[in-house]
Amino acid sequence: MEFLDKQVLVIGAGISGNAVAAVAKKLGAGRVVLSDSKAEKDLKYDFTSLKEQGVELIFGPQSEALLEGMDMVILSPAVPVRIPLVQAAYKRNIPVLSEVEVAYKLAKSPMLAVTGTNGKTTTVTLLGELMKTRYANAGVGGNIGIPLCEQALSAGEDSCIVAEISSYQMEATNEFRPHIAVVLNVTPDHVVRHGSLEVYQQMKEKMFAQQTAEDYLVLNYDNDKTRDMASRAKGQVFFFSRLEKLEEGAYLSDGWLTITWQGQTCRLCRAEELKIKGGHNVENALAAASAAFLGGARIPKIIEVLKAFAGVEHRIEPVATVNGVPYYNDSKATNTDSAIKALDSFPGHLVLIAGGDDKMTDLTDFMNLAKEKTDAMILVGAAAARFKSEALKAGYPEENIHEAGYSMENAVKIAHEIAGPPQVVLLSPACASFDMYDGFEARGRDFKALVHGLAK
Repeated sequence: MEFLDKQVLVIGAGISGNAVAAVAKKLGAGRVVLSDSKAEKDLKYDFTSLKEQGVELIFGPQSEALLEGMDMVILSPAVPVRIPLVQAAYKRNIPVLSEVEVAYKLAKSPMLAVTGTNGKTTTVTLLGELMKTRYANAGVGGNIGIPLCEQALSAGEDSCIVAEISSYQMEATNEFRPHIAVVLNVTPDHVVRHGSLEVYQQMKEKMFAQQTAEDYLVLNYDNDKTRDMASRAKGQVFFFSRLEKLEEGAYLSDGWLTITWQGQTCRLCRAEELKIKGGHNVENALAAASAAFLGGARIPKIIEVLKAFAGVEHRIEPVATVNGVPYYNDSKATNTDSAIKALDSFPGHLVLIAGGDDKMTDLTDFMNLAKEKTDAMILVGAAAARFKSEALKAGYPEENIHEAGYSMENAVKIAHEIAGPPQVVLLSPACASFDMYDGFEARGRDFKALVHGLAK
């Protein structure tokens, strides 16, 4: 990737956009412009460092004049390719790249990339720990909240880069080619951004489209859409399954996480030895172990890390026990499929806090399971009215539905008032957070602070 004396426009002043602007300037770009359609006062970042590095900042309405003299345009993941400025760049034959593509071009070590509707962050975090047993300087970044371009540079040679990849990040990629690609699952999500589930899946499949026979594609055998991807794979397919004993791949056998590959079988650990909770986390562990095994991690180290890994913040995270009632933070459940997995991780007697910025996905399966698993439901945010309506359609008792408005404080207060042993309070919103918070992290931390306030 050559930046020397190039004229670079970065669109989107977010974590990735800010980082790639700094990287471009560091690597010798003649002019770097960072543009965002929002006013500077509406952005939560401190741009002092970028200004000191010589990055030009242009905020507010974006006209085609921004493209004058530019050699390339780099997109932050939040910026869709359909916006007029990006379409104008295409018409002018100016190369348009995602920050992920830039990272790939800068990388001097192989990339292990993970995508999927749910489970990405847990799998990537675990895979990062596994690969650090082989490469002390292994980079971990991407959609996990760490700019991938920075990780590609810091990892250097004779290492690896573990990347969490979202469908947003794949829109403006053309050459991205991870040595090991992992697709965990595909379920309805981000349809508003992509227009249809079919286009959403196409974005996921772009991650392995450039692979060759030297590369590996790790696929979830239990998910119809991912299993079918094997027919379009150019690399070597390695399946993982929680439900089927595979002739080759990673799977559960008599409760043991097991790998069979090229005639050899290795037992890793028992599913009950994993600290991360739920069947979906068995799948995440199988996926991470598969990629680490193919990436050269040694089996004894894989076993050691699998047994020690305690999970990630905001994903079925134990918070505190108050008056005998455990509270769990699953703020990262921003869609119904993820929330369903959380509900399935408990035997029942849940007091569920759900709702937020509604993605307008079908709620039938979610509400049917909620009726089975929960004793009460506390609804918050913009989705509350639709969630209540769909719950009632599913036969959920109206007297067990509580509304907390746009207040997590009210939701936690109601939970504290109604919950008692053997019940468990679970925040698993099945919604995005942007009606009340800057992101699911802020939502989860607010919830945890309120719960810890109860415990005092």
